[in-house]
Amino acid sequence: MNSAETIERVPIHTDADGVVRVAGTRVTLDTIVAAFDAGATAEEIAQQYSFVPLPDVYSVITYYLRHKAEVSAYLQRRQEEAVAVREEVERRFPPSGIRERLIARRR
Repeated sequence: MNSAETIERVPIHTDADGVVRVAGTRVTLDTIVAAFDAGATAEEIAQQYSFVPLPDVYSVITYYLRHKAEVSAYLQRRQEEAVAVREEVERRFPPSGIRERLIARRR
């Protein structure tokens, strides 16, 4: 078998909470995609997240480009979940008057 036939796995995994991360790190797929979409190169991303090897950054970007629809759907779900969590937190702990409540606690 020649090297062109070697299959390499994309270095990502889904954790127990359903979050896709770069394997062996806490860096999320969301983070890599956001940086890439903002114009960062793979090298810049690897510099910013020095514990993610450059070849892994390239693999994740390649995966994103080859599976853009699926990744975009995943990212959309993550955004919707974040909005729902934020709304629940604000419902339980209204942000209005927070400064006054914190000052009152300090006394």
